Amino acid sequence: MPASGELPGADLIGTGIEDLQRGEFTIEALVVAVGAPRLRAAGLSVPEAPGWPRVPEHALYDAIGRSGIADSQSRYNSLIRRLVSFERALERRSLRSQRQPG
Repeated sequence: MPASGELPGADLIGTGIEDLQRGEFTIEALVVAVGAPRLRAAGLSVPEAPGWPRVPEHALYDAIGRSGIADSQSRYNSLIRRLVSFERALERRSLRSQRQPG
């Protein structure tokens, strides 16, 4: 993930984007699908894979449940917090770069 690797949660988002590029809807890919509108608005290229879930939040929660994680709700909330942290950092960086003369 060029130029975004230093942002919090970049590992999660980078893995999710790679999975989407392969057409795989892993937990990481579904996190990216949840945040796709905001990520795209902040300038990140998010691929649209065939079979894109209509409600990615539900698909993410279902995937977590199928993975065998004991506390699906806690894991879901943790992943969403990481996504939001990444989105905010990406938006702040984008705003800073727009303000800089250049």
